[in-house]
Amino acid sequence: MLVLAIDTSTPDLVTGLVDTAAGTVTEQILPDTRRHNELLTPTVQQVLAQAGTTFADLDAVVVGCGPGPFTGLRVGMASGAAFGDALGIPVHGVCSLDAIAHQLAGRDALVATDARRREVYWASYQAGQRVAGPNVQAPANVTPGHPVEVVSVPAHLAEQLTAVDGNAEQVDLAPTAAALVAVADLDNPAPAPLEPLYLRRPDAKEPAPRPKSPAIPEVQ
Repeated sequence: MLVLAIDTSTPDLVTGLVDTAAGTVTEQILPDTRRHNELLTPTVQQVLAQAGTTFADLDAVVVGCGPGPFTGLRVGMASGAAFGDALGIPVHGVCSLDAIAHQLAGRDALVATDARRREVYWASYQAGQRVAGPNVQAPANVTPGHPVEVVSVPAHLAEQLTAVDGNAEQVDLAPTAAALVAVADLDNPAPAPLEPLYLRRPDAKEPAPRPKSPAIPEVQ
């Protein structure tokens, strides 16, 4: 099975082609781009060309559904859904934090990503299974609820996770194509519709209605 994997839940742009039968991965990760909308489709095309395949060869799409910021998630999920609809193939949504935790080989872990506004998106895992989260909170308020062996967190936020044992190993991981595919239920031919994990409202708000001018007469 050839699976296209996409994640735009973090500042990194993750795209990759995973051949589940051969166990091969062709991947491009563009770190800290913040240009997901501009670069996603050209990067997918580059990945397919590098692997010697085309869109018509794909069997499924896997998309990271966050948690993440509204604009970033919308780009990846809308693109993944469009590819799946155009090709008539299933599109599987997965929690992006699960894809990071998968890389920690089943260890008891806390996974956190930068949510901006002095907050983090986080979830905790025991034996590879998510037991808390995903949530969004200030780092000082994150309580995994169990001892953790390893913490995946951006380096500039690590010291703010005060409830985590300081002896825990620290790493800074992002989703990868292989991990996204690994946590997806590819055996389900009819996955549920994509559901973004925004966890908070977008920055954009509808303007408040303006009061009616007294100069405008009432019309019966």
